Amino acid sequence: MSRASVVSRIAHESIRHAPSIMPDGPWWDHLEANFYERPEGFELELRDLLRVKATAVLDVALRTSMAAVLLPLTVPVGYRPKALKQMLDDRRLYEPLAESGDPTRFFTEPPATIELRTRKPNFLAFRAEGGTCEDLTFESAYVPLNPHIRERYLSREANRIARARHWRHKRGPRPTIIAVHGFGAEPYWINQWMFALPWFYRIGCDVLLVSLPFHGRRQGPYSLVSGHHFFSGGISWVNEAFGQAVMDIRTCVSWLQNDLGVEQIGITGISLGGYTSALMAAVEPRLKFSIPNVPLASLPDLVLEWEPIGSLMRGAMLVTNTSIKRVRRALAVTSPLTYEPKLDRERLMIIGGVGDRLAPPKHSRLLWDHWGRCRIHWFPGSHIVHLDRGDYLRRMGRFLNEIEFNKDHRSASGEPASGTPGGDGDAGQRPRGRAPAPRPTHPATSLRASARPVL
Repeated sequence: MSRASVVSRIAHESIRHAPSIMPDGPWWDHLEANFYERPEGFELELRDLLRVKATAVLDVALRTSMAAVLLPLTVPVGYRPKALKQMLDDRRLYEPLAESGDPTRFFTEPPATIELRTRKPNFLAFRAEGGTCEDLTFESAYVPLNPHIRERYLSREANRIARARHWRHKRGPRPTIIAVHGFGAEPYWINQWMFALPWFYRIGCDVLLVSLPFHGRRQGPYSLVSGHHFFSGGISWVNEAFGQAVMDIRTCVSWLQNDLGVEQIGITGISLGGYTSALMAAVEPRLKFSIPNVPLASLPDLVLEWEPIGSLMRGAMLVTNTSIKRVRRALAVTSPLTYEPKLDRERLMIIGGVGDRLAPPKHSRLLWDHWGRCRIHWFPGSHIVHLDRGDYLRRMGRFLNEIEFNKDHRSASGEPASGTPGGDGDAGQRPRGRAPAPRPTHPATSLRASARPVL
């Protein structure tokens, strides 16, 4: 049995029979106010404990340096006291949508057709054997719901062009995996390694790696750090950025189905991309699966752990007499915790790092509880150091087999294919804990504040 299997087993024993940390009723009101201080509660063997602590040190160092860089780039514009007061006005727009429990009230349908342009990449770290690789661009159909920021948001012209890289077999169409990168980590060559995309291609899948809004070539000329404009415009801006991310990915799903004839499409993502893939599971029923990897679950609670931004945010909330619950309410409309998933529990899987300190394990566990305690796998590493990654890739491959994704292209033995990354653990048994009873949705208290214009 691999070490990762031992860690996953121990992690499950630590939390399998523990009470759910996902509260009944609206999570934004009933989740404990000091959730960001909640201990992780894993019981690990000494060797695993040392490995986890060693990798966690790297996470803390990276988290602190990132927070120090983002602090002067985001807070002066989007999170000063005046901006937080504007958030209180905007909540009248977003909160009724979240309270309705209906994602379609904010996340509208993607366009039926798009004008998509392709070109050959200038540089390829991975060449698709027996296939082709293309860079895709199309104009994003997203128009912000919020009239206060709509014009300013749309003025970012570079962000209005959605981008993706597509590896596909010449003999197709094939089942396609959509991969979503993390914050500031959009380079294709990095994600080819992070997602093990060559392996998924070799087992017979096509792969579409999408770029999130305000990342890479979508960030514009005045962005000092890739992705910082995703958050720099304030809380309402963040809602609209997630709205655009979901719209662009759903547009890709429609294109894959309608233009290429792809029948099976799944999604996975890392970190911010993991959050986005979890959000997609709440919005897009056409997906075959969703596998968030080291996801966050509550953005406001996460920020409170990122020092020195956390201390500044607590000070700003104190000055404006704003509680963490009010901030959660303002962002709840774009949280996967707000909506029941469109996918059955058997088509959901979560990958979590026991030593993760950028998106701590409590976030994976919160999403796990919300998703009815679906399949979950813990690896003995952190957010940036995924120890025994081969083991969880093997489990992902078996998960895909069990849901009959890519069944026409896997080997006759039922394993993903020759060349499966290492690891000899079991298939990552789904927890036997009974799923919590569905939580009732809460009716909207008012109608949408303004209509969404159509392009």
